[in-house]
Amino acid sequence: MDADSYTEYGGRSWGSRLMESIKGILFGFVMFIVAFPLLFWNEGRAVQTAKSLAEGASEVVSVPSDNVETTNEGKLVYVTGDATTTDSVSDPKFGVTVSALRLERVAEMYQWKESKTSNSQKHLGGGETTVTNYKYEKVWSPKLIHSGGFKQASGHENPQTIPVTNQTWTAKSVTLGGFTMPDALIDKMDKTESYAADETAAGNSPPDVQNRFKLHQGGYYLGQNPASPAIGDTKVTFKVVRPATVSIVARQVANTFEAYQAKAGGSVLLLTYGTVGPDAMFKTAEKSNRNLAWVLRAAGFLLMFIGLFLIFNPLAVVADVVPIFGSFLRAGVAAFVGLVAASLSLVTISVAWLTYRPLLGIALLVLAAASVWGLVRLSMQKQQLQKRTA
Repeated sequence: MDADSYTEYGGRSWGSRLMESIKGILFGFVMFIVAFPLLFWNEGRAVQTAKSLAEGASEVVSVPSDNVETTNEGKLVYVTGDATTTDSVSDPKFGVTVSALRLERVAEMYQWKESKTSNSQKHLGGGETTVTNYKYEKVWSPKLIHSGGFKQASGHENPQTIPVTNQTWTAKSVTLGGFTMPDALIDKMDKTESYAADETAAGNSPPDVQNRFKLHQGGYYLGQNPASPAIGDTKVTFKVVRPATVSIVARQVANTFEAYQAKAGGSVLLLTYGTVGPDAMFKTAEKSNRNLAWVLRAAGFLLMFIGLFLIFNPLAVVADVVPIFGSFLRAGVAAFVGLVAASLSLVTISVAWLTYRPLLGIALLVLAAASVWGLVRLSMQKQQLQKRTA
């Protein structure tokens, strides 16, 4: 893949670094504040989802797919069978027509992409020298890459627009036995396979497409030579979602489905490929809920950590007058704000659980309080040690 690079050498004085770090305090404060509602909201979301899934698991009833029973109207039902269609989906621009649940057009344009790496070295007196390497490579991208903001824009200009956009077509009627599947469930069917356009499709495309695009390896190509692409060349490929056996859990409404609204406030709408029992489907959903909760907890902690680090960073910059002192202080600040962020995250989660899970919240709050007290004790011991050695 074609690529080139550009290296920039720069430096900042101790004063300019200190001013930037002071400006960073505001951003740090915003990140620090945002972390609290994120952590609190996440615990409420996790509990609500867990209670809704538990309610769903206790309410779900298994029904046959080939017979729509009116007695199940409004109930949370489990159905398994073949999701299929007699309809065809078409991309009129490129003349592609296929019997499938969904047809996806994927358009990519050959463009320049910029990436950069920096290496900084601090000097006695607090100054800093930075070497930044900008790498430019040609890539296929479905999104427009704006080259106007490149460090070295000259010679790396990208087109202003993409001649073809991505688009999706869904079959009008997808059935599962005697039921009709709504788009919300069809959208959960995400197993795609490549679909190759042929001469028939090319012949059915409009004249402007036939004049500009070439049929190439089951797709279309806009450009002079697919073997040697140039900036601005565009390729179009296709993916389809085929009929498949699925298992779903949803609320029955006449002969179709919708999300089940649980008393806990959450909704239940599950789909998985293959014949999978409702117990296994709920266990998978519960696991996904737990995983998401931990991801958001980690995100909240990181926001708090980075925010606090930015708030205290000016102290390390001041110490950078002697670089080794700044490095030691920066490591100490990182350890300190890590402990504080962990303790405050625990406190926030504990308060949330006092609202949503009182018994567990009390236990976690005790643990959080112990962590905070440990930090206070550690600080007091350090102060006492400093007085003795003074």
